[in-house]
Amino acid sequence: MEARLNTSENPVTSKLAKYIISANKVVHDSALPAVTQELVALRVSQINGCAACVDMHTKDAAHAGETSVRLNLVAVWREATVFTEAERAALELAEQGTRIADAAGGVPDEVWANAAKHYDEAQLGALLSHIALMNTWNRLNVITQQPPMADYQPGQWG
Repeated sequence: MEARLNTSENPVTSKLAKYIISANKVVHDSALPAVTQELVALRVSQINGCAACVDMHTKDAAHAGETSVRLNLVAVWREATVFTEAERAALELAEQGTRIADAAGGVPDEVWANAAKHYDEAQLGALLSHIALMNTWNRLNVITQQPPMADYQPGQWG
C-alpha cells in the first residue's frame, strides 16, 4: 500500500501532527496507567482498521513489557480473562467511544459509570482524551492509507 499523501511533509498535516503529539503528551504524562493507554490505543486502532497504529502500539506495548498473550487477546477482550476489571472498563469505553454511530444515544451511562468506578476524574479525563486522540490519528492514517512503518522504533513518536 502506498500512502495517498505524505502527511509528514504536507504543510498542514505536519503542523497538525505536532499539535496532536503535544496533546498526546498530556495523556502520556497523566496518572492513567501506561499499560491501559497502550491497550486502549491498540483496541481503538483495531476497530478503525489503522494498520500503522496497530503496528506502532503493539511494538510500544511489547517494549514496555506487555505480554504477547494479552496483546493477542485485545481484539477479544470480552471473552479473555487476562485483563483487570479496570482495563476491561477502559476497553469498553474505548469501543463505545469509537463506535458512536452504532449506538443511537452515544456512549451508554452504564459504560461511563463502570469506567468511573475504576478511574478518578483526572484519569477519566485522560482516558476520554486518549480515545478521542487515537480516533483522530486513526482517521488521518486510514483516509490517507498510511502503511505500517517497518522501521518504527518503540517510543519514536513520544
